[in-house]
Amino acid sequence: MSSNETTKHPLSLEELETLVAEADTGGRKPTGVTARILFVIALCWSLFQLWYASPLPYMLGVGIIGDNFAREIHLAFALFLAAATFPAFKSSPRDRIPLADWVIGIAGACASLYLLVFYRDLIQRPGLPTTADIIMTVIGVLVLLEAARRAVGPAITVIAVIMIAYMFAGPHLPGLLSHKGASLSRASSQMWLTSEGIFGVALGVSTNVVFMFVLFGTLLEKAGAGGFFIQVAFSLLGKYRGGPAKAGVVASGLTGMISGSSIANVVTTGTFTIPLMKRVGYSATKAGAIECAAGVNGQIMPPVMGAAAFLIAEYVGIPYADVVKHAFFPALLTYGSLFYIVDIEAMKMGLKGLPVRQMRPATATLLRTIMGIAGFIVLCGLVYYGLGWMKGAFGAAASPIAAVLVAAAYVGLVAFRAKHPDLPLDDPEKGFLEVPDFAETARTGLHFLLPVGVLIWCLMVEELSPGLSGFWGTATLMGLLLTQRPLTAFFRGQRGLGAEWLRGSRDLIEGLEAAARNMTTVGVATATAGIIVGVVLLTGVGLVMTELVEFVSNGNIIIMLVLTAMICIILGMGMPTTASYVVVATLMAPVIVNLAAQNDLAVPLVAVHLFVFYFGLMADVTPPVGLAAYAAAAISGADPVKTGYQGFMYEIRTGLLPFIFIFNNALLMIDIPGPVELVFVLGSSVIAMFSFVAATQHWLLIRNRWYETLALLLICFTLFRPGFWLDQISEPFIDQPAADLMAVADQTPTGQALRVRIETQNLNGDTIQKLIRIDMGKGATGAERLRNAGLNLTTLGDTTTVTNVRLGSVVAKNGIVPGDTILAVTVPADRPSRYWFTLPAFALLAAIVLLQRRRRKSAPVVVAA
Repeated sequence: MSSNETTKHPLSLEELETLVAEADTGGRKPTGVTARILFVIALCWSLFQLWYASPLPYMLGVGIIGDNFAREIHLAFALFLAAATFPAFKSSPRDRIPLADWVIGIAGACASLYLLVFYRDLIQRPGLPTTADIIMTVIGVLVLLEAARRAVGPAITVIAVIMIAYMFAGPHLPGLLSHKGASLSRASSQMWLTSEGIFGVALGVSTNVVFMFVLFGTLLEKAGAGGFFIQVAFSLLGKYRGGPAKAGVVASGLTGMISGSSIANVVTTGTFTIPLMKRVGYSATKAGAIECAAGVNGQIMPPVMGAAAFLIAEYVGIPYADVVKHAFFPALLTYGSLFYIVDIEAMKMGLKGLPVRQMRPATATLLRTIMGIAGFIVLCGLVYYGLGWMKGAFGAAASPIAAVLVAAAYVGLVAFRAKHPDLPLDDPEKGFLEVPDFAETARTGLHFLLPVGVLIWCLMVEELSPGLSGFWGTATLMGLLLTQRPLTAFFRGQRGLGAEWLRGSRDLIEGLEAAARNMTTVGVATATAGIIVGVVLLTGVGLVMTELVEFVSNGNIIIMLVLTAMICIILGMGMPTTASYVVVATLMAPVIVNLAAQNDLAVPLVAVHLFVFYFGLMADVTPPVGLAAYAAAAISGADPVKTGYQGFMYEIRTGLLPFIFIFNNALLMIDIPGPVELVFVLGSSVIAMFSFVAATQHWLLIRNRWYETLALLLICFTLFRPGFWLDQISEPFIDQPAADLMAVADQTPTGQALRVRIETQNLNGDTIQKLIRIDMGKGATGAERLRNAGLNLTTLGDTTTVTNVRLGSVVAKNGIVPGDTILAVTVPADRPSRYWFTLPAFALLAAIVLLQRRRRKSAPVVVAA
């Protein structure tokens, strides 16, 4: 559809569902026997994943599936469904599956299952593939590339093909790009027959974790939680200026926490929010851009982060709970600042909120809100400390008791819901005509919070594996889907409970099938990203990227970061979240780690991976490819390129954060010594972000003057990086001799950072120095904590040398290799607090506020058209 057509004709609900299907689940909808075959295959995939994730095989001692076997089965399902449900071309039939697609799908599944069937033969001849092995590898890789072209898009397919060509063409390339190359036999082993390529970490995370969370999100949506979140957001915010846009931001944040797709997030909430934004005065372009930015930001919101959270944990080598801890505050900053942008746009246009369905006195509303918040805090405290006490008092019996309590709470909440009529559903074509009452809205879906609570409890408190936590959350949700309809009917005294059971069962089965269809893209994307990982491991192209970026940036750390961010955006264009992250993390994260270390900047590895993740995700909103922008424009009726540009301007604030937490790790809750500094970090960061938004939007209380905009940018920089000004006066760290290393290590507790200066060699064989960060492991002594962090040292006289680095440890990923020499240990200098420099920034901000308040009183506000 052309831009002009889109401007005149926003898409209908059916067309929007088709748009999401084309991007996420496949646009083909066959009928008859073929439809039933696809339904059964998708259902079998979900049932297989449930069995694999559950503890039942280990409890019963039957049907235990190894990790490698599970990956092969996982990819077989994904390849078959990609060929069957995603048409090859725009002209391909949608109502039937051509014979060629049947052949492609079956061939891909057979190539994947070949590894399972001939597993014993393959492990007996590692690195020596037979002709049959090579043939199946070629078939598998070709089918995977075609599946990626259809299901994921041409971007990742082109990158994968280029990487394969680079692998074979190595000896014929000039300069840095040259390498030994690979024979077809070696490439087959690397790409398909081992876990170094396609069946590597990314596909493993997709198999072990991502499927469960996609299933969880799909079932939660099927249960009605998506609509509930939207209505709750509107009931809270709809009455304020720009209320529909503010509600859209909050609703997108809530749905984005469990959604793995920017496009699905935009369409789910945008169907309701964008027409309302246009109705209250937002232009079509701004309405689409706000929803686009909110939908994309849902992918950086823990606990799921578009499934990238689990990949980050694997690639960085830290627990999943730590990823959530590090990512949570930046995500809140991003959504809070978008909320502020929406408010500024509403102020500029003099907008008002929607009428309230049930007016309450302001004092009553405030009292109910305070009581609700207090009640929620008390409930959280009772759950946390109550269940914590149960674990100590009842031991192994605590979990069954907690399950009984959750079941009782569920029945009680459904009974409470049944006492009140269901909320009338607003027509999505018209949107909300008035703001629903919050109490009436909230009581209809409180039971939806229980599966989310179970999931987060298992992840964060019980510290179960993400896959097992996802299973228990999904199992709770399956029980909810089966029972919420018949229980509601029972408590209302209605007849026909059998029919309600059937409806619940149908919802569950349809949800299982839909989850498998949603996972097709993710499974194919992570497998294709494995090609890139395999080539990087085989050829060492990651080091080449480091050399190229260093050459172009001339060693300047800021230019290097900007260049890396641009490359991440380009690499992420047209790719889903998981694939985008794997690609940019494989190619660009080592670049930042190496070049930052050479610039005396010891950056935590998780900060580097969040940097590339954020900018890979920015591609979803960046024109001309931004897929989320096209989805939002399809609803708003605006030009997609203009929508993408406006969305990108809103997203500049998100692009600022990665640069900040590279230099100020405290934003990620890293290296914060105590509660006082935590308060300073949180408070100054919030004000800094809001100052940046006010500067980029040219509006604080009224339109800024040029010098106020510059002052706000200076305030933002100072509050985000208060240490910068102190560093100009006093060095933040001082070097001590390598002989003091163990003494300093003894004083560095578990989890804290030890910084060492090392001497190593680069790709050209030149001797260089690096500043490396070592996060200390557990142990009673410094030497033990270093060993547990993955580092073994030998001291001979005055020389300390690295003798061994544990494979896969954070130390290894930070660039330390055996043979490196420790030159010095770097310790913090004794100097004043960096937060003294925030005081002038706060004073300058107060002066700007006073100036604008005076101008606002003395002159009428000019309302923008």
